[in-house]
Amino acid sequence: MNTATQNLENDHVSILRLCDVILALVEKQSSDVSHFESVIQLIRNFADGTHHAKEEDFLFPLLAEKGLSAEHGPVAVMLHEHEQGRHFVKEAAKSIEDYKSGNSDALQNIYNNLSDYAFLLQGHIDKENNILFRMADQAFSEVEQQNLLSEFATIENNIEAELAPDKAIETINMLVTEFLG
Repeated sequence: MNTATQNLENDHVSILRLCDVILALVEKQSSDVSHFESVIQLIRNFADGTHHAKEEDFLFPLLAEKGLSAEHGPVAVMLHEHEQGRHFVKEAAKSIEDYKSGNSDALQNIYNNLSDYAFLLQGHIDKENNILFRMADQAFSEVEQQNLLSEFATIENNIEAELAPDKAIETINMLVTEFLG
């Protein structure tokens, strides 16, 4: 049986691959703005947009009903890390605009914020996969898991075609081929 937590873990596989691409861009000292902009778009639309929406709008509230507070404990930590990630992405996007405007010093800020994002997400995903989702598996009934899956499908089906998760995964796979070959 496919579960909501498995659905989220499947997203994590692609998000971790995107983190690997980010770190490769930084390691190779890329200065190709189009690659940075692609990464920002993937983060905003897939990792933060679709994936975090599934967690924040459906998974975390159900966990709260089961006694895991959004103010304290594991869910609070996950929400805080989502906000940290958004901060890194906002700063990277601002630095991309600065770099495009001729500020060559902004390139280092792009590297710093994107690598901070990638490292944050790697640890974040490890905590979700190995702790939070296992707690959810214990707390949720099969019916609750299936209801969550239905809610996740609603999110995924209501996204514009060019922003859909399968398109994001396809783009991530192309970037993986290009930068991690």
